[in-house]
Amino acid sequence: MTHRERLLKVFRFEKVGMLPNYDFGYWGETIERWHKEGLPEDVRTNQDVERYLGLEGYELIPSLPINIGLYPYFEEKVLEDKGDHLVVQDGAGVIYEKHKTSASIPKYLKFPIETRSDWERFRDEHLDPDYPGRIDPDIRQKAELWRKEGWPIKVNGGSLYGWLRDWMGVENISIAIMTEKAWVEEMMEHLTNLTLLVLERIPEGTPVDYAHWWEDMCFNHGPLISPKLFEELMVPRYKRITDFLRERFGITVSVLDCDGQIYQLVPGWLRGGINCMFPIEAAHTDPLVLRERHGHQVLLIGGVDKRALIAGKEAIDRELERLIPLVEDGGYIPTVDHRVPPDVSFENYCYYLEKKKDILKLG
Repeated sequence: MTHRERLLKVFRFEKVGMLPNYDFGYWGETIERWHKEGLPEDVRTNQDVERYLGLEGYELIPSLPINIGLYPYFEEKVLEDKGDHLVVQDGAGVIYEKHKTSASIPKYLKFPIETRSDWERFRDEHLDPDYPGRIDPDIRQKAELWRKEGWPIKVNGGSLYGWLRDWMGVENISIAIMTEKAWVEEMMEHLTNLTLLVLERIPEGTPVDYAHWWEDMCFNHGPLISPKLFEELMVPRYKRITDFLRERFGITVSVLDCDGQIYQLVPGWLRGGINCMFPIEAAHTDPLVLRERHGHQVLLIGGVDKRALIAGKEAIDRELERLIPLVEDGGYIPTVDHRVPPDVSFENYCYYLEKKKDILKLG
């Protein structure tokens, strides 16, 4: 049975003998630490680590080569060197100050969208659906090769709130939602139309299996937008895109990446056709609770509490045992609930992988 066949069986709540063996990558500092603890020096990227450790690697799954969001990108450049810190502009046009070596949270200084005129310029210059290069001319041939190799293939479903939050900042978008809701709706409508226009240009017959969305819009106590406004502004737009994906490509699974406590938004995502939650940050959202509340309507990937990997082998055993009922129920693949942080030793991570293999066989 190919990797693709096994993943699709999981999505259908069918037994596969051995679940796909995924994790969700690593901080750069984690890999640096592990080099001192036995990981070969030439194993440097997330994909390198996944291959070296025998994972099938969620990040290794190929994605159709399309650009449905910001494109072309801004020039990435250093604006000022302040000794231990740099002021930089990233590919989204965000200007921030960061430490040269540590992974501390950067200090944001300026966002590319702060006014309506900023938005209009940003829209015209970076969100034009007709801008050349949004679809790789060899997209179908590449996808057909991946299919022959047994890979599942994903397509980017996009983002509504998450991208706007990145381009505006949490404070700016929060104020805009409350004071200029029509403008926020206009931006979300443009993103929806942009996504649909690009997806429509994927050649007929291009193989693809599921959609993957990025929508970080929750913190540790709940969503950054009220559930009422989420239902009004976003759910119908999700449904337009998921309806198109189903009708055009036969896609029935949309995986959504959102951190934090997501309980209040899951019902709306399900109504909008987004039915797989990922990576289920265990400190704030319990995958067992999601299954209890939503049954087999919801698929789950993630949910292994990273804090257990920090705590040690006994905590790892308890955490994996806790998740056995979900594995046995189906429609679930256990992975660490975010990128593995540098607090996790290489020894603990390897132990976790070995123990996890035992419960992957239950799926």
